[in-house]
Amino acid sequence: MNNIFTCKSDNLLINIYENRRKMGRAAAIDTASKIKELQSQQDEINMVFAAAPSQNEFLEELTNIQGIQWDRINAFHLDEYIGLPEDAPQRFGRYLHDRIFSKVPFKSVNYLNGNAEDIQAECERYGKLLKDNPIDIACIGIGENGHIAFNDPHVADFNDRFLVKKVDLDLKCRMQQVNDGCFTKLEDVPEYALTMTVPAIFSARFIFCIVPGKNKAAAVKSAVKGPISEECPASILRRHPNAVLYLDKDSASDLDKTKG
Repeated sequence: MNNIFTCKSDNLLINIYENRRKMGRAAAIDTASKIKELQSQQDEINMVFAAAPSQNEFLEELTNIQGIQWDRINAFHLDEYIGLPEDAPQRFGRYLHDRIFSKVPFKSVNYLNGNAEDIQAECERYGKLLKDNPIDIACIGIGENGHIAFNDPHVADFNDRFLVKKVDLDLKCRMQQVNDGCFTKLEDVPEYALTMTVPAIFSARFIFCIVPGKNKAAAVKSAVKGPISEECPASILRRHPNAVLYLDKDSASDLDKTKG
């Protein structure tokens, strides 16, 4: 899948495509290739998936690629709202079930429970799962405020001692959920969530970050061109040895593509 521009920012490889369909397909092809490579080297692999409209094309394409041995993959997800009804369509576990977890035969699917009676115990349970099953591949996005998972700038910690934690969501993050059409009004968006922390995501051996849309252009610019700091949590991707950022023309529109 030919891209229209490639560059690097520190360690981060950046591929820009004509539109989000081509971007999603390219990211899926690259991810599938890495899955197959790792499956030739080890019995099982562990993968993390993001739940957001930005991932729609990528997940659709990935589930249609032949030759992946899904029954040798343990699946995890990045984050989950706290307190949504079990049948709420906005639940991230529901999104991933509908988009990928129910479509291919994973060896295991490991859900974060945002309705657990003891939220701290749930964080510890999921953190132990991640410790026992080190992540090989993380498929993530970037939020309008520069977050990765629900690590908004005010709660992101590049040196977090936890793998999973409860966070409060900032206003920009919650408004994004309305802008994306996931909720009709701000008051409906939960104020708290569970999230994998920045170190948990960064621990993945390979990161594929899929970010389409004009509404992400400012965050992409901050992540790629700004300081590496918790003010834009996604900027940490520039320090990862094996991270690739997939953009469409809209999300890349604020970048100066004449410079690396």
